[in-house]
Amino acid sequence: MVSDQLLFVLKLVLLALLYMFFFRVVRAVWAELRPAGQRAPAAPPAPTHSAPRRPRRTPPKSATPQLVVIEPAELFGTVHPLETESSIGRAAGCQITLDDTYSSQIHARVFTRDGTWQVEDLGSTNGTWLNRQKVSGPMVIKPGDRLQIGNTVMEMR
Repeated sequence: MVSDQLLFVLKLVLLALLYMFFFRVVRAVWAELRPAGQRAPAAPPAPTHSAPRRPRRTPPKSATPQLVVIEPAELFGTVHPLETESSIGRAAGCQITLDDTYSSQIHARVFTRDGTWQVEDLGSTNGTWLNRQKVSGPMVIKPGDRLQIGNTVMEMR
C-alpha cells in the first residue's frame, strides 16, 4: 500500500505542475492580447511570388532596410520591410509573420539603436541564429547578414 505521506507529496507535485501549465497558458494569451498601444501597427502583408526572383543586390541609400526570405524555396524573394522595431514570429500581431512550426509565437525582434540595426531573441524555444551563431543578446545585423528563425532564413538588405 502507498503511504499517506507519499500520496500527499504526489498531490503537491501534481498541483505545482497544474499551476505551471496555467501560468504558461495565461502568459501566451497575455502576449497575444496585449493592448495595441504597446506594439507597433502591423505592416501590410508582403506579396508572395510563385516564381523565384532575384532582388536587387545594392538598394539605393534611401531604401528602407528589409529582410528578404532565402529559404524555404516556396517563399524565396518575399520581402519584409523593417520598421523602427519589428517583431518576428507566428502570432498575427507580429510585424513579420512566419508560417513556420519551429518559430515561436513572438520569436525575435529587429530594431534600430544608435544608428545600427540589431536583432534579439525573445526567449524562443528553438533559438534565433545570425550568420549561424546563436543570438544570446542584442546583436548587430548588417546588410548581407543571414537571420534564421526555425526553418526560415532571411537576408538583411
